[in-house]
Amino acid sequence: MNDIKNHEAKILEILNTMTKPLGSGQLRVLLAQKGLFLSEATVGRVLSDLDQRVLTEKLGFKGRMITEHGRKTLESVNIASRQNFNSNRLLEILNSTRQEDLIDMLKARRAIERELARLASLNATENDIKLLEAVLHEQEQLARNNEMSAEQDLNFHRLIATAAKNKVLAAALDLIRQGRQMTDILEYIRKEVKGTLAVEHTLIMRAIISRDPEKAEQAMVDHIESLIIDVEKYWKIVNETQKVKI
Repeated sequence: MNDIKNHEAKILEILNTMTKPLGSGQLRVLLAQKGLFLSEATVGRVLSDLDQRVLTEKLGFKGRMITEHGRKTLESVNIASRQNFNSNRLLEILNSTRQEDLIDMLKARRAIERELARLASLNATENDIKLLEAVLHEQEQLARNNEMSAEQDLNFHRLIATAAKNKVLAAALDLIRQGRQMTDILEYIRKEVKGTLAVEHTLIMRAIISRDPEKAEQAMVDHIESLIIDVEKYWKIVNETQKVKI
């Protein structure tokens, strides 16, 4: 039911801000103010169609109001539009990023985060463990629904850095990761190549909880090296696709 056209969405957006019914003439004027020029007759036909789909409701001669179903549909359309915009923007950034740059960043992370994981297994407090478990639980739920979990990934690694109790290494990690942008790119790549982020995080978690520095360090190294493999795999797919197009 989210398949609505641009002019229908604009009409629903206007009605969604109103506390009283609007007629075709009033809507035509408001649409024109938004740069969409339709005749009053056309607006009337669109409204009749929206009525049939229970997105709007006619209240006699007073005009139309948006229905609850209309509000939910509009919200779904807006969410899909934002996700599409964000996906397109992410792809633009990804296409302008070199494979070598991503791998160099991951190699630097491997050197720093292996030590952070080792230190976290030795220094993590009970509260640190609880926070890590909460983020991991969130991530596993998202993974089951095949949803991106960049925010949880970022939080998980930051929590390990905090649990390690080494501010210099934690600051170095923040600098290397370059904020949320690189996390989004890596999560997109993992989704494309069907990586197993939550599983790898679970292995790191178990090693930290069991206070085993060697296992925690190795689990983190395996995790980062898995990311490197996924990046290489992704670019191989991209290059092969480009060759087919040529």
